Formats: sequence, structure tokens, C-alpha cells
Amino acid sequence: MFDHAMTGWGFTMGLGWIIPLLLIFALFYFINNNNNSDRESARDILDRKYANGEIDEEEYKRKKELLKH
Repeated sequence: MFDHAMTGWGFTMGLGWIIPLLLIFALFYFINNNNNSDRESARDILDRKYANGEIDEEEYKRKKELLKH
């Protein structure tokens, strides 16, 4: 009665779960990878603010040092 589990039916059902899981993993990977490339790092923001004159040299150096830790 349960011989079909040993003849490959169980293997096929296992693949039935693997394929959707791989598709979900790929979806999350591509969404996360795309979002990371659009974000500015804290160092980039700090450099931009210093270049635009929004912060002075002392504040720039202090915050740059804090970002190292």
C-alpha cells in the first residue's frame, strides 16, 4: 500500500518543496541585492555634507573617527 514512497514518489514530493523554496530565496536575494546598491553609506553622506559645507572640518574629523569603530 505504501510502496510508492520507496519507488520515487517521495523523491518527487521532495523536489516539489525544493523548487518553490529556491524561487523564494532567489526573489529575496535579488530584492535585497538591488536595495543595497542604491543606499549611500554613512561615510558617503558624511563626505557629501563636508563637501557641501554643511559641517566644518572639526565635526567631519570627529564623525569620521566615530565611523571607524
